[in-house]
Amino acid sequence: MPIVKINNRCYSIESPSCFYSNLFMVKITAEYEGQLHCQVIHEPSGSQLNTDAPVDNKGRGESFSPTDLCATAFATCMATIMGIQAEKIGVDLKGMKVEVTKEMSSDKPRRIVRLPVECSVPGKLTEEHKAALIHAAETCPVHYSLNPNIDKPICFHWVDED
Repeated sequence: MPIVKINNRCYSIESPSCFYSNLFMVKITAEYEGQLHCQVIHEPSGSQLNTDAPVDNKGRGESFSPTDLCATAFATCMATIMGIQAEKIGVDLKGMKVEVTKEMSSDKPRRIVRLPVECSVPGKLTEEHKAALIHAAETCPVHYSLNPNIDKPICFHWVDED
């Protein structure tokens, strides 16, 4: 299998399989459709989504931009990991809202610089429950995967429901 090295990166001419070494992988395929649009397929489920460049970067803003998906991944990862922790400690988080605001750089290179999060958590929770949920949010895989230069403040709102 021919391998080409470009800028210190390995590319397989016949198959990209040389890149897959992790047992816990998920294959996602993006097909560029032109006009700054992509269609993305999540291989395990077959689910699809579309992306578009944002209006401030030559796009039409008709769908999520790639950086919107980073912010989306951050919010949904926190919610999911908190949900896993909630199930362990017997807490119902149904109705929890995680709102993230994506802030882009004003200088070059274009990048996400800040992802402030507002997390509204329903229910009567003990201090131990709150601590466990905060820890879960702050240790989600996306939080660890984002560039450490991105400011990621998280504000929790504990909404007691009777």
